[in-house]
Amino acid sequence: MFNLILASKSKVRKEILNKNNLSCVVKPSNVDEDTIKRSLLKNSASPEIISKNLAELKANKVSTNDNINLVLGADSVIDLNGELISKPSNRDEALNILKKLNGKKHNLISSVCISKNGSMLWNYTDKAVLTMKDMTEKELKNYLSKISDTALYSYNVYQIEGEGRNLFSHIEGDENTIMGLPIKKIKEYLNNFK
Repeated sequence: MFNLILASKSKVRKEILNKNNLSCVVKPSNVDEDTIKRSLLKNSASPEIISKNLAELKANKVSTNDNINLVLGADSVIDLNGELISKPSNRDEALNILKKLNGKKHNLISSVCISKNGSMLWNYTDKAVLTMKDMTEKELKNYLSKISDTALYSYNVYQIEGEGRNLFSHIEGDENTIMGLPIKKIKEYLNNFK
């Protein structure tokens, strides 16, 4: 048997694990994501590579200090035609991101990594394709007015499980992936873990 540590302070990720009968202890990694992203972007890393690297770094960092438990790290990014779109740090940035995505198709990439003793045991990356409706600035501002700061800054601008669903004309992919945790593959791996 194993105990699972979630290297993330994301309430949604913890809820997904709980709904799937996977209890976990939360220990955020506190890695400096912005610095890592800048470094990887300088080396022309794709959004997918950035997502994978961040998930692995988070899991490895927390598992370095824990030689008993499995540690789950996760990261999600938006890929707009190869351009990395990061989480907003204020409402003006959030509006600019929504304007950039407005009327366009983009990929939401979610990567997960399971580590033990500071080393990766397993990783997986999934992608969902979302097409945003063509909306007016007033409609975008109206949407943002309904979203709390906490939700806004932790869900890549839109909450697909809530108000955010109304932003899209087409969604292709697993909803759990969009919320940041491709749970089916995580469960498959953990079910086979001895």
